[in-house]
Amino acid sequence: MMKQLVDKTGPGTQVGDPTEEVLPGDLMTNRQRAQLVLVLGALIAIGPLTIDMYLPALPAITTGLQTTETAVQLTLTGTLVGLALGQLLIGPLSDVVGRRVPLLAGLVAHIVASVLCVFAPNIAVLGALRVLQGLGVAAATVVATAVVRDLFSGASFARIFSRLMLVMGLAPILAPTLGSGLLSWTDWRGVFAALAVLGALLIVVAALKLPETLPVARRRHGGIGATMRDYRGLLNDRAFVGLVLVAGLAMAALFAYVSGSSFVLQREYGLDEQEFGLAFGAGAVGLIAATQFNVRLLRRFTPQQILVSALIAGTAAGLLLVMFAATGFGGLGTLLASLWLVLAATGLAMPNAPALAMSRHSEAAGTAAALLGAVQFGIGALSAPLAGLFGTGSVPMAIVIAGGMAASLLVMLFVVPRASLGTVDPDLAVALH
Repeated sequence: MMKQLVDKTGPGTQVGDPTEEVLPGDLMTNRQRAQLVLVLGALIAIGPLTIDMYLPALPAITTGLQTTETAVQLTLTGTLVGLALGQLLIGPLSDVVGRRVPLLAGLVAHIVASVLCVFAPNIAVLGALRVLQGLGVAAATVVATAVVRDLFSGASFARIFSRLMLVMGLAPILAPTLGSGLLSWTDWRGVFAALAVLGALLIVVAALKLPETLPVARRRHGGIGATMRDYRGLLNDRAFVGLVLVAGLAMAALFAYVSGSSFVLQREYGLDEQEFGLAFGAGAVGLIAATQFNVRLLRRFTPQQILVSALIAGTAAGLLLVMFAATGFGGLGTLLASLWLVLAATGLAMPNAPALAMSRHSEAAGTAAALLGAVQFGIGALSAPLAGLFGTGSVPMAIVIAGGMAASLLVMLFVVPRASLGTVDPDLAVALH
């Protein structure tokens, strides 16, 4: 039925008001929309699950493969590198050849990489396979976002995309807990086996339930040259570049926590795998709660005001985190409290920076989103090994987290020209939360 709607409306149908474009999603029933959200939500969730599900197993991987903690953290970096490069490549590719081929190819790559991870003989092979996993995840993430854009616009787009962002927030909460549950009856290799099974289920669902949503008439032409012109135009916009860096540096603080928390909380503070899953989940709850509270704040404040305030608060919380980690004052309680404050501030900052950036380039929204995602995950990939270079204790992790928030604030204050920010489409602001 969904395929029939896409074929019927094609690139856009004029109904009633001759100035109003009706997209396929506007003709869907509530049941069809619910089905679409479930399918796309599952595709988006595979990203956080692939990144976070194996976090409780990082110490076990270190022992099992007889390697160093820093080397194991680099396997997380590999996934983020794959995500960053994949978005740059797959985003423009899906505008040219359609959505289904890149999506199905990406899921196949994810399945193959996950199966091979089960049999990885050493840390170097595991790291390389995690890059391939990241590329597959990038396809699912980019295509799911693009499908929403193909089918909906305006307020409808905002409502559907907001539901998908809630999935993005819930998946990281569940992932370490699911990983901890798996580790209670299998070893770390079983986590990758579970990811392979998940990928196999998703490829069946995508093949059967998700039709091609980009008609040939709406596909981009011009090849590599047109794509490079789009990227050059984006990079020449100082405000856009600055906002992308703000988002990326905030992501760096987040991934310094993601990559280092399992070692800090399990080895330094003695939590077991299940307790770590609960502590990690509590932090993720704070982050997603902040993103939802941000919708209320937008009714009274501008995205610029919220973003600057969040970065100031996050930097202050990061400095407190460094102090508590260095002195041990208050033990685990103060460390977790300051960590969760940083995560909450990040939850306020990360949606507003992309909203401001994306509002500047609606003519190249897909390419702008790909560049934004690539920079976010690229800088995040650098933060994981940066903390590990100085050890896997709480102090190096805290320094990188605080440094990421402080750098993000400095870029916002001194690189982004405030006068050029203008206003943000309310639908877009809501959609990015």
